[in-house]
Amino acid sequence: MGLITKFTLALCFIGLTLAHVSLARVAQPGNNDLQAFLDGHNKARAEVGVRPLIWNVSLASYAQAYANKRIPDCNMVESDPNGPLGECLAEGYDDLSAADAVKAWVAAKPYYDHSSNKCVGGECGHYTQVVWRDTKYLGCARAKCKNGWMFVTCNYFPSGNYYGERPY
Repeated sequence: MGLITKFTLALCFIGLTLAHVSLARVAQPGNNDLQAFLDGHNKARAEVGVRPLIWNVSLASYAQAYANKRIPDCNMVESDPNGPLGECLAEGYDDLSAADAVKAWVAAKPYYDHSSNKCVGGECGHYTQVVWRDTKYLGCARAKCKNGWMFVTCNYFPSGNYYGERPY
């Protein structure tokens, strides 16, 4: 192989490697965020005897792409209401952390009445998705919106919150 061909191949390899690393950074929350998302979810799940979730890179990439779409307006709108994924959304001032977003969702636990399988006196759909027994995989992301707020989204597969079914 000629020197120019080897050089071209090396440049292509370096370019592809850098592109892969850059995309991985965009699609993945920082290690602290990733662990905080998992820890918060898995603590709530352990409290009700449900197996821990596993981090999924594809779900995290989907979550990051959607969070990035919300940067201009920070609207709390589901990414795909009829899609196959479960989803929890949060927004907050400045730097809403991964841990604080999960705490907000889990804080709805008192509103869920397991015996009647209903929310009592408030919203509990985010909580029931967090602890949904059949959900195995989790991917989450955060994005700073133009208004200064932080938009947080987590996606789940398989999804939960099926009418008439108990989460655990």
